[in-house]
Amino acid sequence: MEKLRQTLRDSKTARWTALGIVAFTMLCGYFLTDAMAPLKGMLEEKLSWSSSEYGFFTSAYGWFNVFLFFLIIGGIIADKMGVRFSGLMAASIMVVGTALKYWAVSTHSLDGQVWHILWFDMKAQVFMAALGFAIFGVGVEVAGITVSKIIVKWFKGKEMALAMGLEMAMARLGTGLAIGTSLPFARAFDQVSAPILLALVLLCIGLISFFIYTFMDKKLDAEDAAFAKHHEIVDTEESFKLSDIWKIFTNKGWWYIAILCVLFYSAVFPFLKYAQDLMVNKFGVAEELAGAIPMMLPFGTIILTPFFGNLYDRKGKGASIMLLGAAILIFVHAMFAIPFLNQVPVAIFLTIVLGIGFSLVPSAMWPSVPKIIPEKQLGTAYSMIFWVQNWGLMGVPALIGWVLDKYCITGQVIKNGISVNTYNYTIPMLIFMSLGILAIVFALLLKAEDKKMGYGLELPNIKK
Repeated sequence: MEKLRQTLRDSKTARWTALGIVAFTMLCGYFLTDAMAPLKGMLEEKLSWSSSEYGFFTSAYGWFNVFLFFLIIGGIIADKMGVRFSGLMAASIMVVGTALKYWAVSTHSLDGQVWHILWFDMKAQVFMAALGFAIFGVGVEVAGITVSKIIVKWFKGKEMALAMGLEMAMARLGTGLAIGTSLPFARAFDQVSAPILLALVLLCIGLISFFIYTFMDKKLDAEDAAFAKHHEIVDTEESFKLSDIWKIFTNKGWWYIAILCVLFYSAVFPFLKYAQDLMVNKFGVAEELAGAIPMMLPFGTIILTPFFGNLYDRKGKGASIMLLGAAILIFVHAMFAIPFLNQVPVAIFLTIVLGIGFSLVPSAMWPSVPKIIPEKQLGTAYSMIFWVQNWGLMGVPALIGWVLDKYCITGQVIKNGISVNTYNYTIPMLIFMSLGILAIVFALLLKAEDKKMGYGLELPNIKK
C-alpha cells in the first residue's frame, strides 16, 4: 500500500507561491524578448536600420541555442545539476546579454562602423545588439526549461496544466507589457534604448526573485530525502545519462510535439515581431497606437491559457486541443493575407481569435511532454524541443525581413524628415498560414501516435 507523504508541495500555498516566484522571473525575461518588436519603425527612423537588419537582429535570438547547442547543454545541466543551479545560471546570462544589447543600442562609439562578419558586411551596432540578444536568448530559453521542470516537480499529479498555463500567462503578460509600452516609453525619453534599460532593471529583480525560490526548492529536496530515508524508499529510476538523448530523439511522440511546437510558435512569435508594422502599413493605424492591437493577443492569453490548462487537467483532450489551435492559426493568417480586409475592427477581431489559438496549443502541449518522457529526462527533452523551436524563431523572422525588402516594398513616406519604406504584408501572412497548415498535419499525427502508444494525452492530468 502506498505510504502517504506530506511535503512542502502538498501545501497549496507553498506550491503556488513557488510558481509565482519563478513565473515572475519569466515575466521579466519575456518583457525583454519582445521589447524591440514595437520599435521597428523607430529603429529605421533613429538608427537607419533596414527590415533585413531588423530581421537579422531578431533572428539572433536562436544563434547560440541552435548552432552551438547551448540550449540542449542547458537542459542537460538542469537534469544533472538540478534546477537551482540551472535557474540561477540562466537568470544571470539574461542579465549579461541584456546589458550588452543596451550598450550596443545606446552607445555612439559604433556609429558609422561596418564590420565584415564571416561572408557578409553588417553594421557594428546591429551586430553587437544581435550578439547581446543571442546571449540573452540562451538565458531565457534555459530559464524556460528550468521553470517547466520546476512545475512538474511541484505539480505532478496535481494541477500541472493549470500551473503551466498560469506560468505562460505571466510570460504573456511580459510580452503584452513590452508590446504595449515599449514605443511610448521610447518616445517619452526619445531613446530607442530606454525600454531595454527598463528590461535590464526588471531582469536584475527577476534574478533576485529566483534566488529566493532556491531556498524553497532546497527545503523540498530535504523533505523528500528525509521521507525516503525514514520509509527506506529506494529510488529505482536511473539518473540521467547522455545515452538518454538518443532515447528521446527516437521517440515519435516527442518528435511530433517538437515539430508542432516549432510550426506553431513560428507562426505567432515572429508575427508579433512585425505585427505593429503590419497595423501601420495595412490597417493605417497611427504608429503610436499600433501596439495596442497586437498587445491584445498576449493579454488575452493571460486568462485563456490557464482556463484551457485547467480544462486539460480535469477533462483531458490534450491532442484535440492542439489540433483546434492549429486550425485557428490557418484561419487568422489567411484573413490577414486578404488585401481588402484592411479595416481596424477586422484587425482587432483577428488578433483576439489568434489569442485564443495561442492559448489552446501551449496549454496542452507542454503538460503533455511528461506523459511521453520520464521525469529525470524532462530537462533535456524540453531543451531539445526548444532547440527545434529556435530554428523557427531564428529563421522565420529573418525570412520575413528578407521577403519584405525583396518583394513587398510599395513606396516610401517621410517620418520626422526621414524617408522610410512602406510594405504590403500579403506574402508574409501567406507564409505564416502555410506554417499553420503543416501544424494541422503534425497535430493529427500526434493524435494517432497517442492512440497507438497509450500516452494518455486525451486523459485528465489530475489523479484522483
